[in-house]
Amino acid sequence: MTAKFDNSYARFPARFFARQMPDAAPAPQRIAANGALAERLGFGGDWIAGPEGLAMTSGNAMPSGAEPLAQAYAGHQFGGWVPQLGDGRAVLLGEIIAPDGARFDIQLKGSGQTPFSRRGDGKAWLGPVLREYVVSEAMAALGIPTTRALAAVLTGEAVYRDGFARPGAILTRVASSHIRVGTFQYFAAREDTEALQLLTDHVIARHYPQAETPLELLTAVVAAQARLIARWLSVGFIHGVMNTDNMSISGETIDYGPCAFMDHYHPSKVFSSIDAYGRYAYGAQPQIAAWNLAQFASCLLPLMGEREAAIEAATITIGGFTEVFQAEWLALFGRKIGITAPRPEDRALIEDLLNRMAVERADFTRTFRGLSTGTARAEFTEPLAFDQWSERWQTRLAEERDPEAVMATANPVRIPRNHRIEAMIASAVEDDFAPFETLMAALAAPFDPAPEFAAFEAAPRPDEAVARTFCGT
Repeated sequence: MTAKFDNSYARFPARFFARQMPDAAPAPQRIAANGALAERLGFGGDWIAGPEGLAMTSGNAMPSGAEPLAQAYAGHQFGGWVPQLGDGRAVLLGEIIAPDGARFDIQLKGSGQTPFSRRGDGKAWLGPVLREYVVSEAMAALGIPTTRALAAVLTGEAVYRDGFARPGAILTRVASSHIRVGTFQYFAAREDTEALQLLTDHVIARHYPQAETPLELLTAVVAAQARLIARWLSVGFIHGVMNTDNMSISGETIDYGPCAFMDHYHPSKVFSSIDAYGRYAYGAQPQIAAWNLAQFASCLLPLMGEREAAIEAATITIGGFTEVFQAEWLALFGRKIGITAPRPEDRALIEDLLNRMAVERADFTRTFRGLSTGTARAEFTEPLAFDQWSERWQTRLAEERDPEAVMATANPVRIPRNHRIEAMIASAVEDDFAPFETLMAALAAPFDPAPEFAAFEAAPRPDEAVARTFCGT
């Protein structure tokens, strides 16, 4: 292994984390090792697929330079304040300096209890590990900022959920960092201004070196999150649990729990079994992101000078979320219907299509992809609804140079559909990982038509549709 550790977070004062070794796995067995990502990080593809890589990703041996710890943070969970959360089933092994100088966190998720575990064993079972592996890598292939999956292993022990013994597993997760809005909230709630200043300086240096002040940091984080949420919406992604402790300061998608991709489109679509009131529905995600960012802004106020002026400046900055989000949304959805540089008046055309899709239960991914292949009309229960829209759309496309090429690069052919994920997990529990490997291959190049993966383009039959997704804790 040639990867180099440089653990800047471990150099913070002790109140930022708890030193914590992962539990050893009694009989580790590799499920997957991401060789390409390992090369990117400097581990080496052969190393991560070898015995030393298995030892690290199962928690059985720590490479030289690792300093395992569990991070402290707080958060609003479904709007309710929880003053202490923290890594309850994850251990940060340390930070890798990649060959190109970029810094990444290496974390084991599901490796046992920590001082922050709450009424839990700190372990993970196979289902959530495979779901996060598949969805995070699919998001990366779609070009959406995200944490990555370096490896998945079976631990050789049972984990009990809902009264059933399930196969235990560990995910090795890679992130630009695991610093969250909730990390700032943890110290703000304790009125620990020194820790807030240390954390602010650290985040600026690590993620936003162009920022020089807390207000400029807030501006940068608001813009990063606005663009991220717009990208989620552009592929029909629903995070499912947008608590403040699940919002990364770096602007990456993090914590794939009850996440899902929509089949038929509706703005109020919810999959998460714990989101009883639709707080984190597809169409609510921009508003929730802005709400979370307001909590982040409140944490920075003690560092921003005179309070009234700080509140005014922060309020204006949070208000800027909408402008950035709307601009990104229009650019993304404009391309989805073949418009390279959409104008403000094109928003009505896009929204009209979405409204018709919601009424007609049109499949989100297949409809948009079908615009360039001539098959979108078939996704509508009443094709006339599409025809009426299409007349105006074709008139607008006459002004574009190569709309089919634009749409082909903006609309994926395949997404990680919920029924495919559930079927893959069911097979894996029976020790059949072939569906996992096939699904990963199908999602590796999501914009490229591939006859061998044609079955993965299909929407679920009524008996296959997945109505609820679960956290796995």
